[in-house]
Amino acid sequence: MDIFSHGLWGGIAFGRKSKKMYWWSFFFGIMPDLFSFGILTAATILGLSSGPNFGHGLPDPAAVPHYIHILYNITHSLIVFAFVFAIVWFLHKKHFLPLLAWGFHILIDIPTHSVAFFPTPFLWPISNFMVNGISWGQPIILVPDLILLVICYFIWWLRRRRKME
Repeated sequence: MDIFSHGLWGGIAFGRKSKKMYWWSFFFGIMPDLFSFGILTAATILGLSSGPNFGHGLPDPAAVPHYIHILYNITHSLIVFAFVFAIVWFLHKKHFLPLLAWGFHILIDIPTHSVAFFPTPFLWPISNFMVNGISWGQPIILVPDLILLVICYFIWWLRRRRKME
């Protein structure tokens, strides 16, 4: 799934109570991609790294720096997410609902990434098992994603509007 859809899904799923919770949920929805490919994008823009060429389709994953593979494994692991979620819950004596957008990001990525380019390592570091899903860039995934986002946000907007009346 694209990074913006992840943020929008995180926001609508876990941040409807307030603007602050929405933006935290949006952030945690994009965080796995931001802290992996976002870092690569920033490093490429700043001239600190020569990122892979996406101009001719998907590049060879070997062209992506090794540290991005490590960050991707960490940020896209349900094991790491569960560990962090448990620590936050233990330290604060309650859960932080927007953090669930991170787990939701991973769950969405499992069936929407193919093994051709960065499949979701959701069981890392326990297992290397990954699902060969349908790439999120395919119309069969992208179009329903956009339609469902529009429907969900429209319903949210209608409900908020009715509460204000």
